[in-house]
Amino acid sequence: MNWLLVVPIILPFATAAATLGLKNHLRLQQQVSFFGAAIHSVAAMVLLYTISTQGILVMQAGNWPAPFGITLAADHLSGIMTLVTAVLGLATIIYSRADLAASMLESGFHPLMQILIGGVCGAFLTGDLFNLYVWFEVMLMASFGLLVLGQEKMQFDGGVKYVMLNLFSTLLFITGIGLLYGITGTLNMADLHQAVRTVPDKGLLMAVAAIFMTAFGIKAGLFPLFFWLPVSYHTPPATVSAILAGLLTKVGVYALIRMFTLVFIFDVAWTHGVLMVMAVLTMVIGVLGAAAGNDFRRILSFHIISQVGYMVLGLALFTPLALTGAIFYLMHHMIVKANLFLISGAARKAGGSFALADLGDLYKNNGWLALLFFIPAFSLAGFPPLSGFWAKMLIIKASLESQAWGSAAAAVVVGLLTVYSMTKIWGEAFWKPRPANARGLSAEAAAAAPLDRALLIPIAALAAITVFIGLIPGPFIALAEKAAFELTHPEIYVRAVLGPLP
Repeated sequence: MNWLLVVPIILPFATAAATLGLKNHLRLQQQVSFFGAAIHSVAAMVLLYTISTQGILVMQAGNWPAPFGITLAADHLSGIMTLVTAVLGLATIIYSRADLAASMLESGFHPLMQILIGGVCGAFLTGDLFNLYVWFEVMLMASFGLLVLGQEKMQFDGGVKYVMLNLFSTLLFITGIGLLYGITGTLNMADLHQAVRTVPDKGLLMAVAAIFMTAFGIKAGLFPLFFWLPVSYHTPPATVSAILAGLLTKVGVYALIRMFTLVFIFDVAWTHGVLMVMAVLTMVIGVLGAAAGNDFRRILSFHIISQVGYMVLGLALFTPLALTGAIFYLMHHMIVKANLFLISGAARKAGGSFALADLGDLYKNNGWLALLFFIPAFSLAGFPPLSGFWAKMLIIKASLESQAWGSAAAAVVVGLLTVYSMTKIWGEAFWKPRPANARGLSAEAAAAAPLDRALLIPIAALAAITVFIGLIPGPFIALAEKAAFELTHPEIYVRAVLGPLP
């Protein structure tokens, strides 16, 4: 069944090639992209099911044994992340049918989207650091292309800031790779787990760990490295904002989890202590930025930062329960955050603006959209019985069990401030009367313009997933527990890749 590791990577690139060849036939291009994403989702489901029933899957390209060849490996964490990526890709491709103008489709939206999805899946499934770097570069090129798709000044401004800071992150990453290879003689992740134990100079290893922490911290949006995110994610169309918000920072979180549970675990007190401080500051600064915001998507962008703090806090605590919470939080947040950005785009279609001051009466004119906003918004805030409640509960419980009282208090306070900012969006955009001097659509045009079903169907589907996870959390928590068990017992991953240990 190891061929299943290749399909989630190859299929999006094959779909990208097909859609690129159909750039003059937009309707057919959309259909090919949709079917490619649907098949990709099925393949990701089969992959996760196979991992759950058979254990970690490994493939050595060209039958070169590890650590000498290219390794693909999928444990429960990789399988979960690949499946959620596929689902979000499918949802945003459906949404794009009603959101994007023909000029944006002609500029290459579908090929770029498929390349981005393939790059993200490659990052989740690779078993060596150099190929992780390659997939990061693929993601960076595709995401920059998507950010500037509308070719507007604001998009170029946000895109340049995004790409420059991420190139700096990439430079740090490749520097860390070079140093780590020089120290250990390997870049295979499983082999690195073994090799770092024999390095006598732990101070040098600490310095390399700090480089990786900084590089991945920029990708994840951790404090104080998050400043690229709120200046770029609100500039492209809502379709693009949604897929970037759902995926890109989570790749950074995934890389942190992978490296700091498998490789850099020789001085947990130092490495994970630094991660804990960064996580708490990320939570607090992010939610304060959101509370001060008055633009729908800028508020959501700051909440990405804030919620990443919860995930990294789970890693920093480094207990089975905390890692379970971090992985469950990843599942929940990727779905909820992408959905909120899709809803912001629908709100703009209905009201003509992303500025809260120019919106109003959306509840009266678009009751279904108001309900669909309520579900992910208050899941993000941690309201029971939605998925966010269980995610926050696991992290807070793990903090209390570890006697990290400050972290637990910060998690609670940040949750309350999240309620405040989500309530502000509800009150300003959905509940208050629309101002007479509002920019965008007139009140009469807003009331008379029904939303396209292609906008509402993916929003409703993601909201239904959020409710389902919240009402029946047991199987999802159990899945996260399996992933956490593998992370806290890295010898399972090492044996799967390298074979029996001596």
